[in-house]
Amino acid sequence: MKTHQAINLEDMRELAQRSLPRIAFDFIDGGVDDERCLQRNREAFARHRLLPRYLRDVGQRDQTVKLLGRTYASPIGISPTGLAGLWRPDADLIQAAAAREADVPFLLSSASNCALEEAVAIAPDHVWFQMYCTADENINADLVRRAIRANVGVLVVSVDVPVNANRERNRRNGFSRPFRMTPGVVMDALKHPGWVLRYLRTGGVPMMRNWEPYAPKGASAAQVADLYGTLTPAPMVDWNHLRRIRDAWKGPLVIKGILHPEDACIAARLGANALVVSNHGGRQLDAAPASLEALPAIHDAVGEQIELILDSGIRRGSDAVIARCLGAHACLFGRPVLYAVAAAGRVGVAHVLQIMRNEVDMVLAQIGCARYESLNSGYLWQESAHFSHAVAPVSEMRGIHLSVALASEAQ
Repeated sequence: MKTHQAINLEDMRELAQRSLPRIAFDFIDGGVDDERCLQRNREAFARHRLLPRYLRDVGQRDQTVKLLGRTYASPIGISPTGLAGLWRPDADLIQAAAAREADVPFLLSSASNCALEEAVAIAPDHVWFQMYCTADENINADLVRRAIRANVGVLVVSVDVPVNANRERNRRNGFSRPFRMTPGVVMDALKHPGWVLRYLRTGGVPMMRNWEPYAPKGASAAQVADLYGTLTPAPMVDWNHLRRIRDAWKGPLVIKGILHPEDACIAARLGANALVVSNHGGRQLDAAPASLEALPAIHDAVGEQIELILDSGIRRGSDAVIARCLGAHACLFGRPVLYAVAAAGRVGVAHVLQIMRNEVDMVLAQIGCARYESLNSGYLWQESAHFSHAVAPVSEMRGIHLSVALASEAQ
């Protein structure tokens, strides 16, 4: 199967599996512990059904969304993912360019292999910078200063990694620090010569350039990675760290990794402009709820005072539509984009984003909603639904002009 023959995101996953050695593919594909949270993220969407409305003018559909004061072409964005350069050189810059062309946000991970300044230069209006609070407050402050100097539009702080998780696929494959190239890993890698050639040509494990300034001069990629590992995760981080970032950063601030309604309210009071409701793609706490399961309660808690973005488990255009019906303004996804960049580079990422855009457009037409931002809970089927706005029985409508009846229904 060629890239252009991929008709959905699962096809792109299959292409990536063929392109990458197991140690690399499993890092992208895997979750934590028994990987039940991965499954839960997809099952949460499957429990919802969309309730279509017909005989509505959907000749023109609009899926633009307004996020943090800017309008984007589609209600999707690219989640932050670290070490993307291991799957393909310059993967972060490829994603930034693809996001610019598709007019959607790209959340650049602080664990990226390019520097934030490089990504912003390519897509100044589309790169959001994601960071973790570290054990070193000076580094935290400097990352914020660098984002300001680079004219980053949106700062994202992830809060859902207090400690490293038990990612058993990585442990079995030897994907750890120090990185172990066992004979089994080498033999499997040789079955994927394209990846091996790129890996060797670029000098092996790539540099984490955002962290290079904080390492001794001349430090190797491995030494910088070790430094990052000593600074993050940082289990002592609390809301005071976030308050200091809010004080220093005057632009839009997004908190990523919120699942509890009370945490959502604290973030809103602290001055966050948006929240990413996320369980880290099922890569942190296997017993956590699906992000979609947590969304309604968070929406009820904060209302419209703060924008909500859903992350984890998005694989279909209908997922983005369901999320909007439950209160999300937009959605993010990470794995499908990594599959795409690994399998086909920039062409692959553009193809994945277009697949999602096409699916969102089709679903909007199918359910009779011309504008993504007009979606609401009325488009979701509920077993015990009481249709308070149901049209009166035909016997009661005789003599009522159709345009009057439709106008009444629309109110």
